[in-house]
Amino acid sequence: MTSREYTGPAIKVNDLSFNYKNLKAVDQLSLEVPRGMSFGVLGPNGSGKTTLIRLLVGLLKPKYGTIHMMGQPPSRKMSRYIGYMPQLASLYTELSIAQNVDFFARIYGVRNRAERRMQVEEAIQLVDLWPRRRDSIYNLSGGMKQRVSLACSMVHRPPLLFLDEPTVGVDPKLRVTFWEYFQNLNKQGVTIVISSHTMDDAAHCDRLAFLREGRIIAEGTPYELRQATGQSEATLEDAFLYFVVSMEEGNESK
Repeated sequence: MTSREYTGPAIKVNDLSFNYKNLKAVDQLSLEVPRGMSFGVLGPNGSGKTTLIRLLVGLLKPKYGTIHMMGQPPSRKMSRYIGYMPQLASLYTELSIAQNVDFFARIYGVRNRAERRMQVEEAIQLVDLWPRRRDSIYNLSGGMKQRVSLACSMVHRPPLLFLDEPTVGVDPKLRVTFWEYFQNLNKQGVTIVISSHTMDDAAHCDRLAFLREGRIIAEGTPYELRQATGQSEATLEDAFLYFVVSMEEGNESK
């Protein structure tokens, strides 16, 4: 079955758990992400966001639970359907921007030379680095490296895109461009999972999961989560704090 033929949820996770020795990084987590949406995983540092994404893309194996993406468990075969941007850029510093993006296009299986050239240019244009395409990664700022990393994750046009803190170090104007592009990808059926601790990113997502101590403490649209607080002018930050307090009170009552 191809990605276009599949009509079920893009991602389905049941009772997922993962430990780092005695630390529960992900704790009995379940979620389902429909196709063609931007799904945000929001939480503070140490809440389990990066571990969850690494589990979803197959870089870590869960201790318990199951993961299915496009109806299939994580595997090398599934990698062609996945784009992954890690929190820390994994780039070859001695190579140029264009050479890095071209390398990842090859890794992801874009074999046709003319097609690959077009997709490499498209990805670099998106992150607004085409005039500097021949520059070495070594000479770039942290924010620019972040932009190159994003281009590398999208160059093969995957139906599933996992972005770990994608807008860190990106200026506000370019962030708007990114989100316009992400929304256009959603319209084409691409599913995007974004981990973030910023409310600006969260507000752009179609649906959010608030994560704390490896557990989902609330899930819904940004509007639904704000409404749940009972405050007419509540922000997403207010909503997150509301659910944290609710969780803590629930733990104390047990």
